[in-house]
Amino acid sequence: MAHALALAARGLGRTWPNPAVGCVLVRDGRILGRGWTQPGGRPHAERRALDQAGEARGATAYVTLEPCAHHGKTPPCAEALIAAGVTRVVTALTDPDPRVAGKGHAMLRAAGIAVTEHVLAAEAQRLNAGFLKRVTQGLPFVTLKLATTLDGRIATASGESRWITGPEARRYVHGLRLAHDAVMAGSGTAHADDPDLTARDIGATHQPVRILLDRKLRHSPASRLGQTARAHPVWVLHGPDAPQEAQQAWTATGARLMLCPVAEGHLDLGAALSQLAAQGLTRILSEGGGTIAAALIQAGLVDDLIHLTAGKIIGAEGTPALGALALLRLADAPRFRRLAQRSLGQDMLCHWTRA
Repeated sequence: MAHALALAARGLGRTWPNPAVGCVLVRDGRILGRGWTQPGGRPHAERRALDQAGEARGATAYVTLEPCAHHGKTPPCAEALIAAGVTRVVTALTDPDPRVAGKGHAMLRAAGIAVTEHVLAAEAQRLNAGFLKRVTQGLPFVTLKLATTLDGRIATASGESRWITGPEARRYVHGLRLAHDAVMAGSGTAHADDPDLTARDIGATHQPVRILLDRKLRHSPASRLGQTARAHPVWVLHGPDAPQEAQQAWTATGARLMLCPVAEGHLDLGAALSQLAAQGLTRILSEGGGTIAAALIQAGLVDDLIHLTAGKIIGAEGTPALGALALLRLADAPRFRRLAQRSLGQDMLCHWTRA
């Protein structure tokens, strides 16, 4: 199952709206076939493993998520396992999708196949947290990335921010982008840095969706995002007060525009994330400035926080990593639990999850 989970992780960022699943077929202590969900969600991991095995009669299938039981673009994986003659199926999680939700396990048992559930369930839940959250809550899993100095600054008083962290940390961030369905930034960061939000210098064969939150469409369509919108998808979320000319200019770049409600003078982030989940996104990496970061934290929408710290100090005149949270009591401070910590060159990575 641990091997199946490692295989499943290869699909992160590429299988949405489907989950990233891994499957290993074993007989007499020997691996017959293995597979993971392919880009776009098809074919499924079980089908890949069965095709690689060729003949799997009498085998045990280790699958990180309950095999599907419904007819979609492909026949149910539960049926494929039955037809292949496997005698046992070991799973990590029950699929919460109402079309499955125990039906796959029931179909296998009805065919006389032994089913063992909940093996490495916590690890599988962590791996597919995005898919699970989208299905059960209608929201994507949000990872907030912060790259700061020791004193929590992201730019000097003049606005200089390249580079706070070193090359090893920046390379890690590019890999982080690939493991998410989309990368998100706000108009303030886009205007200051003119980012393209792609994964570079790591041999990427695909790119995440790039999301710009820009209520009034202030960011120029002649920017790097606009110029590359036809090469790699750009989705721009704007408010009802965005000028018509700006909407037309962005549409002309090939970007996809999405109208989003406004609350208290800003895009409603909860509504925005709900819209993005409805479009199939399960995992979003937010790299968008202190204002967006603070708003996401304040709304309780951040699931994981990746904090990269460089051994530099800028001082109080520098730009803080977070905007105001309007906290008066320490007891009200949002809390996170540390998952991992390690060095990246001269920088420090700390991975936190919402407590």
